[in-house]
Amino acid sequence: MVEIISIRFKNGGKEYYFNPNGIQFQIGDGVIVETAKGVEYAHCVRENTMIDEIELTAPLRPVVRLATPEDVRTVEQNREREKRAMSTCQQKIAEHGLDMKLVSAEYSFDGSKVLFFFTSEGRVDFRALVKDLASTLHARIELRQIGVRDEAKLLGGLGICGKPFCCAQFLEDFQPVSIKMAKTQNLSLNPTKISGTCGRLMCCLKYEQEAYEDLVKHAPKQESFVETPDGAGTVSGVNLLRQTVQVRLESDPESPKTYHNCELCVIRSGKGKRPEGYVEPPLEELAKLRRQEDGPAQVTEEDSLAAAIEAAFPSREHGGEEQEERRPSRRNRRHRSGRGEGETGERRPKEQAPEQQYKEGGGDHRPVNRRRRRHPKSGGKPPKAE
Repeated sequence: MVEIISIRFKNGGKEYYFNPNGIQFQIGDGVIVETAKGVEYAHCVRENTMIDEIELTAPLRPVVRLATPEDVRTVEQNREREKRAMSTCQQKIAEHGLDMKLVSAEYSFDGSKVLFFFTSEGRVDFRALVKDLASTLHARIELRQIGVRDEAKLLGGLGICGKPFCCAQFLEDFQPVSIKMAKTQNLSLNPTKISGTCGRLMCCLKYEQEAYEDLVKHAPKQESFVETPDGAGTVSGVNLLRQTVQVRLESDPESPKTYHNCELCVIRSGKGKRPEGYVEPPLEELAKLRRQEDGPAQVTEEDSLAAAIEAAFPSREHGGEEQEERRPSRRNRRHRSGRGEGETGERRPKEQAPEQQYKEGGGDHRPVNRRRRRHPKSGGKPPKAE
């Protein structure tokens, strides 16, 4: 076992282990450490702790000392010098006509080196710029090109959730995020809704991906042919978080019903032809699939996980489908309003549309619309019958 403390050089940066060298540190204390770049100022984020030597990836460096008020003033002076160095570097970039965007500047603790971060779409030849800055600032100059994600991490800001950027708060490394994650989570594929301020896909898509992948394993696919307690039908909608499925029954396709995943028996997974020779079992046998609600319900790990995600993000799953379910289609509204049925539920004869007339006489009883259709060859008049 080895005693260590964990320090961080900037907010949202990586944590590094150092040997406390017999000094007791508290969270938030300023420390002076020796690094490959020289002496640097950092903050303690984990007090003295004993860990196994297997967790160490490199030999521990010792802490030089606990930071003094004079060291804190030195850091504040460097922050003021960084502002002046930023304005100076922006002027020099404009004078040299370089296609680069300056992001930030960092002074070393002793003030002997200045590190500039910039973004650019391509490679930039900044050798002349480095010489000009070195003669103006009287310090060693280093320019480092970074990506748009690193730019957002350095500058910080608020995301669409209203909270500070994850990358600027606690993310040490950027995890790969793909559009497949948004599809798995049934999110809108609109780039403006699933992209962060940096223009890349939001890092928070990675947080729930494993939970969604586990829920997908226990849910049927869209357009699957399944058996339900009320008969056979086709899956029209899947709610992963609630672990429920909407099914259009063959006996009543216009009124889809919702069932739990455990109440379904998948006959055909996904789109495809109806199984040949399939005979629907009797309802008495299918009724055995119905979920038993009597007695204390056993909460599985998937149920608790889905309930937790649903409580945290109630509007991220199937918001459009619920709204579509509440608004019946035009055909359903016609049935519900009773235009096609009488009060007793009997089918009423279809009334003749007012805009249609029927020819009298002869055997041709096709409807004739009053609105005359334009004919392309007769100048808008219908062709004469021969």
